[in-house]
Amino acid sequence: MTDTTAGQAPAPVSAPAPAQAADPARERLRRWRLVLGGDQADGTGCALSGRDAAMDGALAALYGKGDKASAGRDRSAGLGASAPSVARWLGDIRDYFPSSVVQVMQRDAIDRLGLASLLLEPEMLQAVEPDVHLVGRLLSLHKAMPETTRETARAVVRKVVGELEKRLATRTRATLTGALDRSARVRRPRHHDIDWNRTIAANLKHYLPEYRTVVPERLIGYGRAARSVKKEVVLCIDQSGSMAASVVYASVFGAVLASMRSISTRLVVFDTAVVDLTDQLDDPVDVLFGTQLGGGTDINRALAYCQERITRPAETVVVLISDLYEGGIRDEMLKRVAAMKASGVQFVALLALSDEGAPAYDREHAAALAALGAPAFACTPDLFPEVMAAALEKRPLPIPDPA
Repeated sequence: MTDTTAGQAPAPVSAPAPAQAADPARERLRRWRLVLGGDQADGTGCALSGRDAAMDGALAALYGKGDKASAGRDRSAGLGASAPSVARWLGDIRDYFPSSVVQVMQRDAIDRLGLASLLLEPEMLQAVEPDVHLVGRLLSLHKAMPETTRETARAVVRKVVGELEKRLATRTRATLTGALDRSARVRRPRHHDIDWNRTIAANLKHYLPEYRTVVPERLIGYGRAARSVKKEVVLCIDQSGSMAASVVYASVFGAVLASMRSISTRLVVFDTAVVDLTDQLDDPVDVLFGTQLGGGTDINRALAYCQERITRPAETVVVLISDLYEGGIRDEMLKRVAAMKASGVQFVALLALSDEGAPAYDREHAAALAALGAPAFACTPDLFPEVMAAALEKRPLPIPDPA
């Protein structure tokens, strides 16, 4: 088990000692003892020693405090406010738990114990396990970072971004290149470029019953993506605090799209102000440090900026990534979406671009967009290339089943 619920420790995952492994009942008691924390009511009667005791101490430092239910329990060590003690604790949990659990415990430590300020110290940043959520936290703090910390923070962010690019870039380019090829139809395709499904559908009226075949008078083929720009993509990203993970993923995808010659990519971030970061798309780390997570939200203003820069509406995809809590003029926002769609723009509304599903969002605005033919839904990073391919080809979006 790697996830936690609020206030609960992750289930211990370390390998049992050989003597314990031979006794399944004892091993179950040992694990329950680690989960329950060892107060008199845990009922296990199991004592810990050695590595188990050290693991229990690491769990106690984080999960032994913070609620009334834990009063009187043995777990009461805490992490204190000392950067060295926190750094030692971070090293301990990396020894005892796998990376996925370490990332959960780090987030819990920051949220439950208010340790965000310690991320401004280089020693802390060198000790943490980097992940998307840590990047989001650093971006929200980077304006307050001392100069000595900024380079360390950039190194942490660059490591996470590099891992995301390795995971996402190749598949994204392949998927979108195929979509661009298919969207560029030619009248006289070579044999291996013929789109047989569309060709047969377009020539069914030429079916010859006596020969039980279709004689095509018009061939439809896949075009080859030329070096010239075929499509334009505008990523319009809400940088309010709740959208941190989405901002990270969108910046990585923006850089990948910008690297494709057939796509002209614009990246815009907004809160109550609008910032165009297109000129920094060659480095997603620069994009991320150009954002300012937090603040209000004016979607209408951001869409107005994007709308003014659309020159080829029929070849443009606008992707709005927002929880839709609008602080601007709601009716104007909806009118802009309707106007863009009427002009031929493919409009995609994503409530989140992350692995964690939809956050809290404005359901009334989501319903209003759906009524305009722009359903709003949460999208995982792995699904995003398929969503973009469908938008580029002007076919129905692969909206995930909410169930």
